[in-house]
Amino acid sequence: MQKTPTLQDVARIAGVSTATVSRTLSNPKVVHESTREKVANAVRVSGYRINRAARNLRTQRAHSILVLLPDLANPFFSAILEGISISLSAKGYSMLIASTKQVHASGEQLVDYLDDARADGMIVLDGGLTPEVVGTLENASDSKPVVFACEWIENGKFPSVRSENRRGTKAAVKYLYDLGHTKIAHIAGPEGNVLMHARKDAFLAEMKTLQLELKPEWLVSGDFSLDAGRIAAETWIAMHDRPTAVFCASDQIAFGFISELSRCDFKVPKDVSVMGFDDIELSERFIPPLSTIQQDRTRLGKTAAKIVLDWLEGKSDNPTIILPVTLIKRESTSGPSN
Repeated sequence: MQKTPTLQDVARIAGVSTATVSRTLSNPKVVHESTREKVANAVRVSGYRINRAARNLRTQRAHSILVLLPDLANPFFSAILEGISISLSAKGYSMLIASTKQVHASGEQLVDYLDDARADGMIVLDGGLTPEVVGTLENASDSKPVVFACEWIENGKFPSVRSENRRGTKAAVKYLYDLGHTKIAHIAGPEGNVLMHARKDAFLAEMKTLQLELKPEWLVSGDFSLDAGRIAAETWIAMHDRPTAVFCASDQIAFGFISELSRCDFKVPKDVSVMGFDDIELSERFIPPLSTIQQDRTRLGKTAAKIVLDWLEGKSDNPTIILPVTLIKRESTSGPSN
């Protein structure tokens, strides 16, 4: 039976003491670069693996971060999770994932993750939490970091990282206007959601700036789902005075909208131009390829993870970071045909 490599084996191969090996693995910044290289090489040669349970007991940390999502099936979150994972793994942390749909209304289940030492902090991607849950997290954040990414809590105490939702929305409306559209509709996100309000308010503001008419029926309620787009398409088809362009609060809405129009023999952009928001992976491959507002979702995730890790390293700032967005022009938009 092959012997499991030990810390002593690493020290022997590296030609240093076991204390130096331990210090190098736990806090490499305090060790000279040449020593780090010797230890790293010895670890590879010996096949030594760090005992995570022992490390966690020694440091009193779980070395994991809980990420809370509103919808595990939504492809929008994939790049954000990738960004979080990249930053966490580089520092020796793992990622736990939970859905707000399974969280107890009071938020106690979330705090259990922190109190039971299963997670050292939390990244929340859902700004629609109940006041009870928010209050519970505010109390928990006194001892462990809670960071909001993409969505946020208005007037909350939490640090956050988000995209330029207002600027992106205004850029989308102005782009449609510059193409010649004066009749522009908006399919909104879920009622009460912070992104819904940011994008809807910016849409209304830009329509006013451009002095464009906005009929009440051109503001269509929805959520961020494919089905919301399908229902909105049925609403658009039934309109007597149809808008020639539609700005959707998410790419998923746009996909559902376009596919239902196609099923009913309407053409995009010939019959109506369609803009999305997010630029998820499918946007470029959809038929037609979707014009949209691109969020740097990987950077969102990396930045959120960095805020958590900085807090754990003693840098307890409370930043609000707003990342730029980019207007992406593709084949789902053109000038009006009539």
